[in-house]
Amino acid sequence: MVSDLASESVEDCSDDQEPFDEDATQRYLAELDTGVWDVIGGHHLEATYEFDNFRDALEFTYAVGELAEDEWHHPDLSLTWGEVGVELFTHEIDGLRKADFVMAAKMDEIYADHEL
Repeated sequence: MVSDLASESVEDCSDDQEPFDEDATQRYLAELDTGVWDVIGGHHLEATYEFDNFRDALEFTYAVGELAEDEWHHPDLSLTWGEVGVELFTHEIDGLRKADFVMAAKMDEIYADHEL
């Protein structure tokens, strides 16, 4: 499932924005592939993408890196054989906002394209 959020742009953040509360977090989480994404401690999103081999996981990591540079919103990534872990939140506000969910949806889209 790829969310409509994937078609949106990641918006810049200002230091005076507040992180999402639980209601907003759950509302946006419902728009993502909940088989992939979890909210941890109300603070950040985590996902694990699985692949058949190291090369596919590496190529996904590169694609997410390009996306992060294009959108100027950078997740923490971990790469192991057949798996890419993602932790995502907005560092400026030390929490979640819409941009994090948009990035997550864009990563899901990259993953879905990979699976075809």
